[in-house]
This record gives sequence, structure tokens and C-alpha cells, in this order.
Amino acid sequence: MSAQTEEAAAQAAPRTGKGTAPPPASGRGAGARAVPYLLILPAAAVTVLLLGWTMVKNGLLSFQNLGRRQLIRHITEWTGLDNYGNALGSSEFWRVTGRSVLFTAANVTLIMVIGCLTGLLLARLGTKLRLLLSLGLVLAWAMPFVAATTVFQWLFDQRFGVVDYLLDRLGWHAMAHYNWTGSQFSTFFVITVLIVWQSVPFVAINLYAATTTIPKELYEAASLDGAGTWKQFTSVTFPFLRPFFLATTFLEVIWVFKAFTQVFAINEGGPDRLTETLPVYAFQEGMGSQHFGMGAAISILTIVILLALTAYYLRIVLKQEEDEL
Repeated sequence: MSAQTEEAAAQAAPRTGKGTAPPPASGRGAGARAVPYLLILPAAAVTVLLLGWTMVKNGLLSFQNLGRRQLIRHITEWTGLDNYGNALGSSEFWRVTGRSVLFTAANVTLIMVIGCLTGLLLARLGTKLRLLLSLGLVLAWAMPFVAATTVFQWLFDQRFGVVDYLLDRLGWHAMAHYNWTGSQFSTFFVITVLIVWQSVPFVAINLYAATTTIPKELYEAASLDGAGTWKQFTSVTFPFLRPFFLATTFLEVIWVFKAFTQVFAINEGGPDRLTETLPVYAFQEGMGSQHFGMGAAISILTIVILLALTAYYLRIVLKQEEDEL
């Protein structure tokens, strides 16, 4: 940015730094400092009760050989780390893991690009058009997963689907009565369209809300420097909203990586289990194969992968905070 843009940014930025005096002590006692923790205590207790106990039970189950025979006879067979060893030693597990990573990367990229473009469009529209588009985004976002998946199954239906009908009328006669769930690529295409459609509203609305916090002086200074739309985004919007992009991308990675309803409801991981991601794979190994201990172990490994992603994200955030100090 030029000197004018940097001067505007300096005026808009909060007056913080190493040379500033520390804020005066508030004089609050220990009781006053404990109030925030007391306020979040009920929510934390419910979270631990609903999620923590489930995690403990699932963890214990992953160390057992639990199938139909054990359930009928009400016996517990502890196997130690055998389930984890069998899962990590299986080539199918690593194929599904790689497929899940590629699936997540493709979806998150599309979600962030389309969501950011839609959010920037919201910022430029008039009041009435912005309200209309926001209403449509909220309705798409609020639709339950099963209901949305059912709608997409109807849209891409082989016999009565609207998509096949429109493609046929537009001249692609080979697409008439096309089976969208008959191959791995086409099934993933339908699932990706569904997940992106459900996720874009979250990114778009939050990005629009974030852009309202950017001082207009920065855009005015960049405009005086001759910056176009793209240059304003790269020199003003993106640097100012970098924490937003990091946090939103991280949330979308978690949301897409653990997506189960959409993948399973479209074709139950088919055809030939070629569209299974880790959550669906854990379900199929547990419920489908009646090997509940193995399914629990795969689900724990999925959580470990998500924890590794969380640690990587926190490392990036902490490094960014250190650079800003």
C-alpha cells in the first residue's frame, strides 16, 4: 500500500503497542473475577455430561471385541490395542483417509471461494436486494440435513430428476436418465454440490458482517491510489479480515471432514463403498459389519486427526498473534 493507505490504516488501527501505558488496575476482587467462569459453568457441565461421557464409553468400546455373539451372551472381551492395530494396518483405512482429506480440501476450497464472492456481493448490493439474498441464504442454511439431502436426491433422480430433464432439454441428450449415483465421481459431485450449497451461507453472511467493521477510510485511500476491486481486496479486505478467514476455514474443515448425513444418505458410501469418508467408514465397520469395537476405534482415530488439525490451527493463530505484538 502507498503512504496514503498506510496513514489511513494507522489512524483506523487501535492505539496499542509496547510503549503505551498499561490500563489502570480495576481493583476487582477474586469473587468478581470468578463471575465469568460461574456463568459458563452450567454450559460446560452439560457439555461434559453429554459429550464427555459419550467419549469415555466410545473409548472403552474401542478396546473391546464386541459383536453379535458378545451382545447376545452379555460378555465383555477386552482386546487392548488390537482394534487400533488392525485399523492402522489396513490399506482400506488409509485409502478412506486419503479420500476424506481430498474430499475435505475440494469442498472447503469451493465453499470459501463461493462464500467470499457471495459475501462481497452482499456488501455491494442495495438494501432490498441484500435483504432478499440474505433471506435466501438463511433459508438454505436453516434447512435440516436430511430434508436437504432428500431434495437433492429428487433433483438428481435418474427417472424423474429435474437436473436430467433440464440437461436433456438443453441439448445434452446423453444425460437423459443419467444415474448420478452410479459412479464414484458423479456421486461425489452430487455430495459436493449439496455440502457447498449448505455451507456457503455461513461464510457469506459472516464475511458480509465482518466487512462492515472495516473503516471506509482504508478503501478511500486505496481508491485514491488507483486500486481496483481486486487490489482493494488483497491490500485492505484480506489483511484486515485475516483472523476471520483463518477461523472460518478451520470451522469448515471440521464441518466437512466429519460430514456423515449427506454422504451416507445420498448412496450409503456407494457404489462399492467408493465414496465412504471416515465417519461413514466407521459406521459401516461398526453397525454394518457388526464389529462395534472396530467402528469405535476408527471413530477415535477420526477424532485424533481432527485434534491434529486443531493443534495446527492454534499454532498458526498463536504465531500470528506473536507477529502482531
